[in-house]
Amino acid sequence: MSTTTEAAMSATAAPVRCQRIGCDAMFTDDNNPEGSCQYHPSAPLFHDGMKEWSCCKQRSHDFSLFLSIPGCTTGKHTTEKPVTKAVSANRPKATPVQSSKQTAGADACARCRQGFFCSDHGSQPKVQKPAATDDTNKEPVEKSSVPPPKKRIDINEPRTCRNKGCGKSYKEKDNHDSACDYHPGPAVFHDRMRGWKCCNIHVKEFDEFMEIPPCTKGWHNADAV
Repeated sequence: MSTTTEAAMSATAAPVRCQRIGCDAMFTDDNNPEGSCQYHPSAPLFHDGMKEWSCCKQRSHDFSLFLSIPGCTTGKHTTEKPVTKAVSANRPKATPVQSSKQTAGADACARCRQGFFCSDHGSQPKVQKPAATDDTNKEPVEKSSVPPPKKRIDINEPRTCRNKGCGKSYKEKDNHDSACDYHPGPAVFHDRMRGWKCCNIHVKEFDEFMEIPPCTKGWHNADAV
């Protein structure tokens, strides 16, 4: 009887592996205090060569570095496999109308201000412009250069340039044909390389891509596409 009891106690005390995502530690029921487990509560997101933890937004291109990102939540170890919600790489659009808080975040974001798609703020809906007159509709669109603004505006009103690679704040009274340093583009993303076709410079990291100096001078334009 005593031998059976000792065997049962020994089996109970055997270390088992934690099933939480990002932990993978061995533990026993007798040694499992609150906070001993550091894990990720949400599933990972894989999209365009980028690996990201949807719970803490930590990301990496390298899979080994991605797996070494420490968990963002603590708790107790468990042998139960967590049930996580599937995270789609193509995030659904909530509504075409944005809240003022999200719009404010997009205005402060360097990627959004320069016209790039930003995973934090999503695609930004364009502001509805007043109906154009027939003369405006017939006016040809110049694609080779950025023309000076045509509509009537307050020359002392601070505006944000939407030319790619610029994103600076300016006033129309100070605008001129060489005030803006920008990339006429287009931007090229291929095989994990990022660059500008206009100046034929390509790099691997997005931060390096954002630091590529502009290659063209022109007018600031707050209405660039």
